[in-house]
Amino acid sequence: MDSDRPLPQEFPARGAPLFRATVHGLAFAGRARHLERLGGGDRLLLIPDPPGAVPEQVWVHLDGGDPVGHLPEEIGSWLAPWMRGGGRARARAVRVGDESVPSWKRLVVEIECLTGRERDAASAG
Repeated sequence: MDSDRPLPQEFPARGAPLFRATVHGLAFAGRARHLERLGGGDRLLLIPDPPGAVPEQVWVHLDGGDPVGHLPEEIGSWLAPWMRGGGRARARAVRVGDESVPSWKRLVVEIECLTGRERDAASAG
């Protein structure tokens, strides 16, 4: 996302500034192999689908760019348009499971959404 764009001041009605979510789609295209390089606390990249994608997804990538999966559709439906509109979100791995854990529960991430208010407060402090 363009770092020169102003951040939105508010979240969508269904949004939240801080939340945890499972990452879906690990079972496809060999994405689960990337979990071997991932540990709790590691930063991840969030990339929204381009406009017009149905359903709207927010994809989770390793810091180096490899795709791991996507957030649930209930989250992508509000987070993707918000991010495309200038919103920024940071993600980190909270729990990384192995093959004994179902793929849709194997990776849990914590997501922090930043609005202009948080940025302005940090600058003032």
